[in-house]
Amino acid sequence: MGKKEKGQENAVFVGRRPTMNYVMAVMMILNKGEDCTVKARGRAISHAVDICEILKNRFLKGAEYKEIRISTEQLEGEEGRENNVSSMEIVVSPPK
Repeated sequence: MGKKEKGQENAVFVGRRPTMNYVMAVMMILNKGEDCTVKARGRAISHAVDICEILKNRFLKGAEYKEIRISTEQLEGEEGRENNVSSMEIVVSPPK
């Protein structure tokens, strides 16, 4: 794994793996008593929302959304074209 930026150690990047893999990864961070940032781009955003809702409603009742950030990132697509891609970060805090 590459060098992580400051503040990236408690981040989970959502991709194509099964939902429960991400739920467990976030739960491990929250069980240490630390906030976890769930990050997703494009079509993975709905997957990230599902992960957070499953976690909050089924596994860690009392976990809260601390912050939700949405933005647009420019990525270079095929043939060097710039593509706008939506991105979302959901900061989840552990139960008190």
